[in-house]
Amino acid sequence: MEHIAAVLLVIGCSNNMTECRELNVPVSVFETATECAAQRPFALADVQGQAARIVAKCLPVDPALEDEYDQIVWNVRPDGTLDASVEISNLVVASNGARPEKDYLSQQ
Repeated sequence: MEHIAAVLLVIGCSNNMTECRELNVPVSVFETATECAAQRPFALADVQGQAARIVAKCLPVDPALEDEYDQIVWNVRPDGTLDASVEISNLVVASNGARPEKDYLSQQ
């Protein structure tokens, strides 16, 4: 069984960053954070044109808890900074910023 160590989150927004949504990419889970970072430019190329502005981030995942994660919580700031975290039932387990304002269940 393969373990997930990182999730690639790609968000497409309007020019003024007020309307944002998750964009689907061909591959969004990776065995290593390095692999995720290496594939990020290709994922961005795949979604070019789907939104005026696109931001993406690799989120770390604890492989021991991979089956427990049930949410990706994210917020795009007006300056284009993407804050995101992978959560287990409202418990933050990996975060790269303050608690975002938008809360969406990840789609599998």
